[in-house]
Amino acid sequence: MSLSIYGSSFLTLDIKGRIVIPARYRDLLRQSCEGSIAVTKDPQYPSLLIYPGKLWKEISSKFEALGGLNQKTRAMQWKILGNASVSKFKVSERMLLLIPQLLRDFAGLKAKKQVALIGMGSKFELWNLENWKKKEAGLRVEGEDLLLNLPAVLEEIPF
Repeated sequence: MSLSIYGSSFLTLDIKGRIVIPARYRDLLRQSCEGSIAVTKDPQYPSLLIYPGKLWKEISSKFEALGGLNQKTRAMQWKILGNASVSKFKVSERMLLLIPQLLRDFAGLKAKKQVALIGMGSKFELWNLENWKKKEAGLRVEGEDLLLNLPAVLEEIPF
């Protein structure tokens, strides 16, 4: 389910830990938020994943349905579900999104500093700007954990 959320935006995290989602995504989010938005840790990079409510319901239910006996599957459930912050989200003139402190710390996001909001089709990624520039240049970033040999059931989930 691609929503055509594409492009990069460089935003400033405010003193309260919020970002303003650019207005160009307003109509796309109206179709897909269903009143909520989810922010969670990226399982491979020190960045965050932001899901419109409709897609989050689909992805979270798939993770919930997985068994917890496989170590890699369980680790992914902890990372994705155990760190998720689901909040009410109103698509309006000023679309403010609060990023919880735990998630800001994980991604290295600091108040009054620029962050990179990257449109990835159906979701956004939120990066510390320095780390994003490194990834664009093909470099590794501290905290990167590229997952190898994932169980096939995980590869089928579009996260």
